[in-house]
Amino acid sequence: MEEAKVFINPISPDKVAESPGLLAYAHTAGGAVIRPEDKGKITGRAVAAMREQTDMQLSQLYKQMQLLAEQATAIRHRVEVSERIYSAHMSFEPVIGHTYYFYQRKGTNSTDVLSMIGPTEWGRKFPFERCLATVRMMADHTWDVQYHETNYEM
Repeated sequence: MEEAKVFINPISPDKVAESPGLLAYAHTAGGAVIRPEDKGKITGRAVAAMREQTDMQLSQLYKQMQLLAEQATAIRHRVEVSERIYSAHMSFEPVIGHTYYFYQRKGTNSTDVLSMIGPTEWGRKFPFERCLATVRMMADHTWDVQYHETNYEM
């Protein structure tokens, strides 16, 4: 029988890897170049993208918040005007969807009056100090108000 020949590796054992495929660098002259990534650069880009996205979302939320605040203010104003109209003198029961006219009386007490007669329909003598607004009762019993800039005194 032949004696088994023992192979002696001419390369120093310090320079041989047991699993060369798991090395983090090329282990042959023709291997792919593997360069370590700059983790600071990667993190910086990710943080910048994250900040841009969250800033955009926060801006959208801020615009929505502003719109809601404006709507709440408009509703509060409509309620205040509605309370003033309901405290005015009226000799009829208002109907939803109909248009009425809101006047301020002449004199020292200058109370408010709600009327079905428009400011141009009074004839020769306008009996009020001024027409404050044209109003329409809405379904929720608040009033849609269009204020008058014109003075209808005659």
